[in-house]
Amino acid sequence: MAAVKITVNNNGSIKVEGDFEIVDKEGKVYGLGGREVVSICRCGRSQNKPFCDGSHKGHFEHEAVAFDLPPKKQA
Repeated sequence: MAAVKITVNNNGSIKVEGDFEIVDKEGKVYGLGGREVVSICRCGRSQNKPFCDGSHKGHFEHEAVAFDLPPKKQA
């Protein structure tokens, strides 16, 4: 199985690449039509949620810069 790569794009979507499935809150699988790359909406404007349709253009700003999360809390 190939690794899944998730890319947070500047001013836009989250791109998911690889061998993956996307499920809804009930665990039902979205039919991806054989796609190995999809873009997930993160601006909330897409008419095709959870997938990006480009509606964010000019309406969403976020510079995607990687950072380290703080250590995980111990239970």
